Amino acid sequence: MRVLVPVKRVIDYAVKVRVNKTARNGAGAVELNNVKMSMNPFCEIAVEEAIRLKEKKIATEVVAVSVGPKACNEVLRSALALGADRAIHVKTPEELRTDYDLQPVCISGLLLDVAKKEEPDLILMGKQGIDGDFGQTAGLLAGQLDWPQVTFASKIDVNADDMSCVVERETDLGTETLRIPKLPAVITCDLRLNVARYATLPNIMKAKKKKIELMDVDAEGTHVKLDPYLEMVEIYEPEPRKAGVFVNDVDELIDKLKNEAKVI
Repeated sequence: MRVLVPVKRVIDYAVKVRVNKTARNGAGAVELNNVKMSMNPFCEIAVEEAIRLKEKKIATEVVAVSVGPKACNEVLRSALALGADRAIHVKTPEELRTDYDLQPVCISGLLLDVAKKEEPDLILMGKQGIDGDFGQTAGLLAGQLDWPQVTFASKIDVNADDMSCVVERETDLGTETLRIPKLPAVITCDLRLNVARYATLPNIMKAKKKKIELMDVDAEGTHVKLDPYLEMVEIYEPEPRKAGVFVNDVDELIDKLKNEAKVI
């Protein structure tokens, strides 16, 4: 069974995001220069789950794929160091940012080409990217492939005998269990599914020597529209919160809530 895992390069989750107000003709943009980048945390969970399926002898091959400019090689090396067998880089023009310009419809179309070529039995994805927070790519890809999908998975059990899959998923009201009678399928991974492992130094060194397959959309051409479907009008930082104040009694609190905050 082959598992395909799309991974995305984003600003590291621990980094405080800064806005360059003069970028993009004054509309503003998230500053990427001299900023630590890493694999999207939800994508790490998807990679970990794929590797665990391989360790259970259910999956035979784990293939990582990333869409974006040349720098996306970094996250593919990370996936290889964690235990992925192969990596595919769908290289897009350098001027197209993965947080604004390459939007879910575009990404799903490019992943569709990869899926048709690789013919995976299962596609595991992070539930969303922490930059755009769209959470739409998996649904679009499943629709284009005409495959069943389950989102927000917190537990995945694959039966290798009949190629069925039971998934426990997060909902606003708790969890629910769904059964996919027959793979292939697209599943998105939530935080409670697992805790991603750390890559060991020997595996990191080995990953540097592995070849990454390149699919250059400039050189090979693509039927996918790379131009964004949505226009980012303005990026700006939220106003800083005002400092809190101490009150002497309940009457003063009620007075401030009524006359200053105007919430009662």
